[in-house]
Amino acid sequence: MELSRMKVEFVAEAGAAEVLALLVHEGRQFAGQNAEHDEKAGGSLARAMKNSRFNGAPNSTLIVAAPQGVSADTIVLTGAGASGALSDLTVEAAAAAAYHAVKLSGATTLTLDVGSLSAEQAARAAFAVRLAAYRFDKYLTRQKPEKIPSVTTVRVVTSDVKAAESAFAPLSAVADAVLFSRDLVAEPANVLYPAEFARRVKELESLGLEVEILGEAEMEKLGMRTLLAVGQGSVRESQLAVIKWNGGKAGDAPIAFVGKGVCFDTGGISIKPADGMEEMKWDMGGAAAVTGLMHALAGRKAKVNAVGVLGLVENMPDGDAQRPGDVVISMSGQSVEVLNTDAEGRLVLADCLWYTQERFKPQFMIDLATLTGAMIISLGMEYAGVFSNDDGVAGGVLEAGPKVGEKVWRMPLPAEYERHIDSPIADVKNMGNGRAGGSITAALFLQRFTNGTPWAHIDIAPTAWVKDSRNPTVPDGAVGWGVRLLDRMVADKYEA
Repeated sequence: MELSRMKVEFVAEAGAAEVLALLVHEGRQFAGQNAEHDEKAGGSLARAMKNSRFNGAPNSTLIVAAPQGVSADTIVLTGAGASGALSDLTVEAAAAAAYHAVKLSGATTLTLDVGSLSAEQAARAAFAVRLAAYRFDKYLTRQKPEKIPSVTTVRVVTSDVKAAESAFAPLSAVADAVLFSRDLVAEPANVLYPAEFARRVKELESLGLEVEILGEAEMEKLGMRTLLAVGQGSVRESQLAVIKWNGGKAGDAPIAFVGKGVCFDTGGISIKPADGMEEMKWDMGGAAAVTGLMHALAGRKAKVNAVGVLGLVENMPDGDAQRPGDVVISMSGQSVEVLNTDAEGRLVLADCLWYTQERFKPQFMIDLATLTGAMIISLGMEYAGVFSNDDGVAGGVLEAGPKVGEKVWRMPLPAEYERHIDSPIADVKNMGNGRAGGSITAALFLQRFTNGTPWAHIDIAPTAWVKDSRNPTVPDGAVGWGVRLLDRMVADKYEA
């Protein structure tokens, strides 16, 4: 999707509108000053609500056609939930729901009257519509016109246009980053393989980021053999992308983010079942999230030094692929017994984490990875699991989650489970004893490559892709999960 497709405007008055959206609280109470529109319409909006099941509940809408007295062709009443509890996320959901209600209507402009909300919440409404309007449609060559959204402009009515525009600027940068991340996750693996992923990251230098790309020869010299072992069965060369944003004080230690970028995961010799394997194109969701975060930090000129490290590989089962039972020496010098080649993400991250802490001496590291199916068994499809050796780092993640609607849950790292990844012939093996606690033993494996650096691991296997989204700002498919979470954490905790 072209990031500029949805045009955003802030205006002082609604004027004549094709579609006018009004926020309504539960109990059919208009938000702010929106009751004035009903008065102009002679109470027709209130009567329409009374004669329907719409009562202002979140994510609900009611379309009222051409009411007299109002300068609009169509009114959309959109649920804002309980009065007095109008959070940023509630505003986002109401605005996005209004967009979805009319996106195929033929109208080109949606005007949102957010009543007496703050300029910041007016900006949130526009931000939400940008996220809601995302479609990955670049390969749809024969769409019927009536299936293509017609709304291309959102106008938000606010009493302080300049303040709303100022508040929207950083949010727009975050929206750009989320959409960029979604595009990466949605691409098929024949298009987005490691070198192409790296090329797209390199293009982000136009935002002011510094990008280095390391190939297999450079990684071999560094001793990154667990990462290279994952990709050795593929004809696609593995890559390491290093992204730097220098927005803080010169000399200050950076904060670091590491992403698993398995551009396609067959499982290798331990091959996955055919059913559902096509979904493994999004096994690079962690790397996409880190890329999106760095995009956001640069886009809004964040006052922080940050580095992102992406391990980009393809896990394929040819004659050169690593075998179950192989022993590989990691960059850290630790030997790893590979019992299952489908437990590959932790092998990629092992070298990436060690490289990051050794080269950059960061304040902390956070890695994101679609790491384990066990995480889905543990938490379902709504929450990502957080594992950490540091309460401060974990706390920043846990506090940011509810603010942006990306749910996280802290998981244990019990020392007594370490024995499950001890190997009789190597320093560590790449899976535990059976399926029990699989997400925990995977996190414990990663912890052995942090060298004591404050660290958190976020297992986003449940959240990187959604098939039946209930969040109106997140269409089905690629979520871009983690960009908003970590951007908010950085803004709240680590910027000067």
